[in-house]
Amino acid sequence: MKEEMKGLYAAIVLSIVVIFVSNYLFPKPQPSTIREEKVEVATTKPEKTESAPENTIKTISVSEALAQDRRVKISNASLLGSLRIKGSRFDELYLSKYKTDLNPESPNVELLTPTKTATPYYAEFGWLSTDKSLKLPDSDTLWNVKSKELSPETPLVLEWNNGQGIKFVRKISLDNHYMFHIEEVVENNSGKNITLYPYGLINRKYEEAKTAASVVHEGMSAIINSSLKEIKISDLEDGEKKEFSTNGGWAGFSDRYWFSAFILQNGAESNVKFANNGENQYQIDFVGKPLLINANTVGTYSSRFFSGAKEIKLLDKYTKDLGIDKFDLAIDFGWYYFLTKPFFYILDFLFKIIGNMGWAILLFAALLRLAMFPIANKSYESMSKMKKVQPKLQALQEKYKDDKQKLQTEMFELYRKEKINPASGCLPLLIQIPVFFSLYKVLNIAIEIRHAPFVGWIKDLSAPDPLTISVLTHLPVPSFLDIGVWPIVMGITMYIQQKLNPKPTNKDQARMFALMPLIFMFMLGHFASGLVIYWTLSNILSIIQQKVIMKKVGVD
Repeated sequence: MKEEMKGLYAAIVLSIVVIFVSNYLFPKPQPSTIREEKVEVATTKPEKTESAPENTIKTISVSEALAQDRRVKISNASLLGSLRIKGSRFDELYLSKYKTDLNPESPNVELLTPTKTATPYYAEFGWLSTDKSLKLPDSDTLWNVKSKELSPETPLVLEWNNGQGIKFVRKISLDNHYMFHIEEVVENNSGKNITLYPYGLINRKYEEAKTAASVVHEGMSAIINSSLKEIKISDLEDGEKKEFSTNGGWAGFSDRYWFSAFILQNGAESNVKFANNGENQYQIDFVGKPLLINANTVGTYSSRFFSGAKEIKLLDKYTKDLGIDKFDLAIDFGWYYFLTKPFFYILDFLFKIIGNMGWAILLFAALLRLAMFPIANKSYESMSKMKKVQPKLQALQEKYKDDKQKLQTEMFELYRKEKINPASGCLPLLIQIPVFFSLYKVLNIAIEIRHAPFVGWIKDLSAPDPLTISVLTHLPVPSFLDIGVWPIVMGITMYIQQKLNPKPTNKDQARMFALMPLIFMFMLGHFASGLVIYWTLSNILSIIQQKVIMKKVGVD
């Protein structure tokens, strides 16, 4: 006999286990290099100061690094920072709409940082050539600046003459969000034809190598020929690189809420490379198709650079307006993309109506219960009938305890006579698995839920309940046992719901299931509080529905 409760907890356990171990058990295969480029972007090594001893790197503060070079201010409604004129490098960027923590006085989130700091993170664009005699702008080039500030109203224009009759012009524009447009112009007055390769790179150093122990992908991401590639930082050994050939797409570094990427031209083949340069320093770069610029003509190439927050609706807008292939997949929607993304839009719609994300989550839970009401009704009716005939089942087990085959026959005859389908409770459980996955993902990936308050002590629905046992009692409590009030309430509702279900006929199973509410209370106690609140209300609604069905069937 397949007990309904056994199926319930098996489904939940499966959900939890898959969330935490899927990254280990099912790594995504990475294709090998498709082709070899004629030119390659040089890997960037950590910079050293003149006074630094041999083989050591002296890091300085961000303010000291910024003071060493001339800069042009970057400013719009979403970003603050500056561009280093030397090398025309994007290396200082703050997200003006986001704070590092819940304290309103905390600094803005820092995204890009200069070299020589502890964790440099920057981007630059330019040209390559197989002609070694040709002087090209590089990271040390001092550009002539034609603008005082980069903003949506004032594009930045930079110029540089190589002394060989070739003038390089770089025009950078910025929208009101996080997208830069880089237009490269080359005026060839050298008297000969030249061939150049456009390139772009993003270089980043981590304080320590990231591991794969996260349910949200953090590392390198790309769309290669319309296919998502996710490369964990821990997957690249020192000196290792992975290369791909692609038509269009994008590639960059992905954090839980933040993202920096270059966007490749559609309809043009590019070679994208992911590399570990050693010392926890990583680089993503691309080389575009060769551009022939005849004598006395002008050549152009355009690319885009995104650096900012993973705002779902904004990424969708960029996909539509700029034709960026699958740009929303910069967000790790997980296996259930077809549910996770719609769930976000539903939550966002409810949030706009209610004005509080916590209440939106509760209303969402109620709407889900309403949508599954007919299916759940059949399930609870079957479970109630099972509970009603449980004394008869126990009598059969006692009577035929030495004849398992006869016991099965008599049990099925009893089910037929009472019009009970023991497996009827499985469908709602199967539906709950992707729902749990998807909502869990939404609460972990949606920046719109980051720092979103509920009521009382819940100030961040994406974080665990902060009103924990140690906070309430002022006693030292082991971290895995130190859970908040909402998880305890959830555990109580799970216990009540369990009492309404038929008891397992096997005593060992009964003892194990009796501990399940306690186990899950502590397990989910460290999940996002928004998920625990959703689960609690869902349990309460299930209890009410099940009590009504039990009364209808005549079960005490």
